[in-house]
Amino acid sequence: MLLERLAVPFACISPHIDESPLTGESAPQTALRLARQKAEAIAKTRPEAFVIGSDQVATCRGHRLGKPESKEQALVQLQLQRGGETEFFTAVCFIAPGQPPQSEIVSTRVIWRPEDELSDALLERYIELERPLDCAGAAKSEGLGIALISRIEGPDPTALIGLPLIVCSRVLNAWGLSPLRSS
Repeated sequence: MLLERLAVPFACISPHIDESPLTGESAPQTALRLARQKAEAIAKTRPEAFVIGSDQVATCRGHRLGKPESKEQALVQLQLQRGGETEFFTAVCFIAPGQPPQSEIVSTRVIWRPEDELSDALLERYIELERPLDCAGAAKSEGLGIALISRIEGPDPTALIGLPLIVCSRVLNAWGLSPLRSS
């Protein structure tokens, strides 16, 4: 969905890597490592391709928030975040034929609505409607999850959704792949 906005042809390929954090690894380090491993795994199978790998890790109140595997885990994550702040680290790695990998990380801070505005019943209703089990933190800012949030702070609004398009656009332009470049 996000890459379509840049009007360049692409294919989405799952790299099938272990996304477990390493002992002692910070959230930004995990995101950067995984984005690079994803890009490298695909580049090995498609050496002629321009490859973009991305990963996101979220933290709130000293806890890492992965993708919840159930409605119950989603509720626990949302309960932890309400009335607080969550930092999302979105890393992206670019690999082009004959070029060294380039990696960047974008940090986004989400400030949640106060606890008294986000009852368990409201959070459960949100989970029922949106089914946010495939995103770190269990809330999709690009969907109904925006109703749970007071404010979003960061340099690239698309980073929170999972791929920083401002960074991608800059790198694609440098590679000569921007549709805005004249022929």
